[in-house]
Amino acid sequence: QVQLVESGGGLVQPGGSLRLSCEASGSIIFGFHTMGWYRQAPGKQRELVARMDSVGLTNYADSVKGRFIISRDNAKNTVYLQMSSLKAEDTAVYYCSCARTSTTWPDYWGQGTQVTVSS
Repeated sequence: QVQLVESGGGLVQPGGSLRLSCEASGSIIFGFHTMGWYRQAPGKQRELVARMDSVGLTNYADSVKGRFIISRDNAKNTVYLQMSSLKAEDTAVYYCSCARTSTTWPDYWGQGTQVTVSS
């Protein structure tokens, strides 16, 4: 079993920044997996925000390119999402994910952390 625990969400003004963290634990060799962040806004489907595979290759949603950066520390079993120049449309629940590869749907999810961008 694998547990993913997110932290770092909250309320931020437009143009501000936040960093999300997600620590993995359990029966996982963290460095072998694709780690990612998805988000879901009210009334919308869950969508990919960013992901990083085991060799460091990344994918970003077009809407966050140039504003968000995903990174990982395999020694700490942790993945991060640095979010900058936040917009109201970034408001959503953000979920950490763990997948076997970058082309498979995640096997594990965190509980989600709320990010609200509002003045």
